[in-house]
Amino acid sequence: MMHGCENALAEPLPRRAPRVAYRSGDVATALAEYGTLAVFGFGSGTRSEEDPRWFRVALESFDAPASLELWQVDADVVHGRDGDLRWAAGGGWLFAAVDLSEADHGGPSPAATHAYEALRRLVESRPERHVLRIWNYLQAINQGEGDAERYKLFCEGRAIGMGDFFAEGFPAATAIGHHGPASRLQVYLLACDQPGERIENPRQVSAWCYPRQYGRTPPSFARAMLLPAQDALAISGTAAVVGHASAHQDDLQAQLEETFTNLEALLARGRLAPGFDTQSPLKAYVRHPADAAQVREFIAHRLPGVPVLLLHGDICRSELLVEIDGWRYA
Repeated sequence: MMHGCENALAEPLPRRAPRVAYRSGDVATALAEYGTLAVFGFGSGTRSEEDPRWFRVALESFDAPASLELWQVDADVVHGRDGDLRWAAGGGWLFAAVDLSEADHGGPSPAATHAYEALRRLVESRPERHVLRIWNYLQAINQGEGDAERYKLFCEGRAIGMGDFFAEGFPAATAIGHHGPASRLQVYLLACDQPGERIENPRQVSAWCYPRQYGRTPPSFARAMLLPAQDALAISGTAAVVGHASAHQDDLQAQLEETFTNLEALLARGRLAPGFDTQSPLKAYVRHPADAAQVREFIAHRLPGVPVLLLHGDICRSELLVEIDGWRYA
């Protein structure tokens, strides 16, 4: 007689996190490697490729030539394209991206709605239904006053496009203003067929609980996401915010110190050892080009050997000078 436990289906092993790394070299070579889920270039000087896994981010790098960012998984990868939408999948992981002109959709709010509806429809149709991390890049993010600020309008359109898809909780996310093509909106995500664990910062109010001063629709993201195997933490855009308020206006050094205090709080809440290492790539978004050298020096001193992409980008609050996101592997 067979015991019931012998008939039980084994629980699937948690998905190992994709390997995220920065690398110099040729785009075509990176795309040809086994397991390449996505390759990102930065700035207007980056060459174009037709492969849907290639995505040129409209943020200029302060370093030349800019490194490529690679996402790789331990599996064969398939990919496709449908109008503005491109995607690639393998090993239980999904990359999907939308790159469109706001002018074609009537402004930041309807463009965000269109982008998120397209991504939501794709994810709902696939086994990789757990969106863990999203990046949003839009032009002139701080332009406009009050509720007419472009970032606030983007947040409203995003919420409409998402519908109730994230009713159980939001993914980690970044939203940065680029200085690239006028009205360009870029959104891309990483999803999995297994859920992650949302991580909040005890030093900060959760973004979806922000008070009315931050817009009719609050930002909708988790501060970080622990990936299914708990082998990596995907860190949202992190800046000098304490509670819900921006700290240290016009003081770059103090904002950097506060940002790193917030990063360490996320590592602790994610049950990871403090600090970053050479396998933990970060992005630093710097509002003013004149500040890039100071940011580079601070990070090199604080995190020697840690790979960092230094990018020209506007933070979603005009008083914030720098924001950092990235990955911390266990």
